[in-house]
Amino acid sequence: MSGNLNARITKTMVALTLIAAFVVCLGMMAYFLFIYDWIYPESDELAGWRTADTVMVLLLLAFGLLTASGIGWRLAWRIVEPLKSVAAAARRIATGDFSARAALPAGSFREAADLLADFNTMAERLERAEAELAYSNSAIAHELRTPLTILRGRLQGMSDGVFDPTPELYARLIAHVDHLSAIVEELRTLGLSTAGQLELTCDPLDLAEEVGAALNGLEAELAAAGITLTRALAPARIQADRTRLRQACVTVLENCRRYAPQSHVHVETRTEGDEVVFRCSDTGPGLSAEDQARAFERFWRAEASRGRSLGGSGLGLPILRAIARAHGGEARIVPHPPPGLTVELRLPKRAQPAGKTDD
Repeated sequence: MSGNLNARITKTMVALTLIAAFVVCLGMMAYFLFIYDWIYPESDELAGWRTADTVMVLLLLAFGLLTASGIGWRLAWRIVEPLKSVAAAARRIATGDFSARAALPAGSFREAADLLADFNTMAERLERAEAELAYSNSAIAHELRTPLTILRGRLQGMSDGVFDPTPELYARLIAHVDHLSAIVEELRTLGLSTAGQLELTCDPLDLAEEVGAALNGLEAELAAAGITLTRALAPARIQADRTRLRQACVTVLENCRRYAPQSHVHVETRTEGDEVVFRCSDTGPGLSAEDQARAFERFWRAEASRGRSLGGSGLGLPILRAIARAHGGEARIVPHPPPGLTVELRLPKRAQPAGKTDD
């Protein structure tokens, strides 16, 4: 079991002082007893080693020991106090208090300051992850409860004869089941991304073609939402997962359809250096700076009630970022003059997956 660091440093300083004093005493005694007489054979014996010299050496040794003890204890305190602060905060975090932070004592070393800064950053991320997990659990329960309640009510009504089993009713029930399936698949994608296990099947492709295909598939729905669509799809060759990229494009366009109806949407692709860029801009209501900072949080909506009424699960942008990071890229909201919102996806030309990849 390791001993107290304060005591060990102090003992080390004292031991070094004693060793130095011992070496000095031996040297002085050898000098006066042997070397001095050989160098000065005609000198007076009174000039040799005397009791007063021994007393003076002992006094100097005592002073050196006290000084070494003080310096050692002070040095040990400056090293140990930051460690104690980190240890105390770590014990609080271990008990579930993720708000614990380590405090930096005055006069600490730079290395200790770096250690505490890194620890507090880790604690902050743990606290944020814990809050997100708690919120996600609540949000998942809420998202699944509504369609399940509707399904149960309709099925119970059909069983009791309240509702007639018409094709329209079956179609609505199937739509609720599809909504549940979509939520489950989105949660699965995010879970795999968090665990670093989002599998990719990377092939050479043109991002412009994939975005164009996604636009063609949603063109009717976008037009029905009153959206005027323009595109500037420059060739952007990349090695990536075709299905995941199509999913990312559809996610961005679906957000425009839900939250920016009656707006102008401009979609573009291009190559910038070693990266390819997909950017989608709309002239809808947009988001405030505070909302933009939270836009990639799971289940977050700028207006929760409006988001649910429009069919959004609050998982679209988090999935977009998960797909981007799985390819070694990033998704972000680009500063945009109001009104409107611009979402950008940047990917390396050759994917550098964070998780498992099958080329």
